[in-house]
Amino acid sequence: MADPAFLPGMEPAAPQYSTRFDLRLGDCVAGMKSLPDESIDLVVTSPPYNLGIGYEKYEDRLSPEDYLAWSLEWTGEVRRLLKPGGSFFLNVGAAPANPWMPHELALALRPLFVLQNTIHWIKSITVEPRNGDPVSVGHFKPINSKRYLTDCHEYLFHFTKSGKVLLDRLAVGVPYADKSNIARWGHTGGRDKRCRGNNWFIPYETIMSRNQERPHPATFPVDLASKCIALHGGDPASLTLLEPFLGIGNAAVAAGEAGIGRCLGFEIDETYFKETCGRVRFTP
Repeated sequence: MADPAFLPGMEPAAPQYSTRFDLRLGDCVAGMKSLPDESIDLVVTSPPYNLGIGYEKYEDRLSPEDYLAWSLEWTGEVRRLLKPGGSFFLNVGAAPANPWMPHELALALRPLFVLQNTIHWIKSITVEPRNGDPVSVGHFKPINSKRYLTDCHEYLFHFTKSGKVLLDRLAVGVPYADKSNIARWGHTGGRDKRCRGNNWFIPYETIMSRNQERPHPATFPVDLASKCIALHGGDPASLTLLEPFLGIGNAAVAAGEAGIGRCLGFEIDETYFKETCGRVRFTP
């Protein structure tokens, strides 16, 4: 059933979260330098991809060399801030004409982190049943090209300091399709839950107006950040989450919904920053 329509001024209020938000307007590198070493449990973020996206303030057209140098600068601060058992989830995408960029970025971070997991965020997928026509689900931005396929996925790199961080895989698990496997495999403990794997199908929600409903040209769904939080595991109330590139606050919303104890975040654009503050009811 569709949500009821609301008259102007009668929109539902933003939810109240137990999370302690510390959101700051400004450059994330300068902001992170003010934070103490090994004070962050979890980082969930998606920086600009250097694809010429039309942000309101940030210029997304650096040279490849300058982009990697800047990436090493801000991720160097993330490494300093991350606790030994912390997780750093980095979402990056590519353009069909520049498919190397996510891999070049991941390789550039080898001196700083261990790449513990590579997750594929599937935005749209077509499946072909054994009997019947192919079925497509999800959403993507089509391209008009005779050389490239439409890109329907992005990367979610899970970095840690040691490569030995324990995760709560079943927190994002899925039921067994074949229920006989529940008793067949001893590691199930009788639970109807198995590892989701590293392909996460999370489609965008359909919107009518980008300006009114998603006033940012490049966001990830709240559910993507929520799954990162759940996968990292632990008592959410005891965790501190950092989002260096808040955007319109999807990771902050996920932190609030999960009951994260403290959520730190930085955003350089005042318009996006105000949107985030309104969504989580934070007063700077």
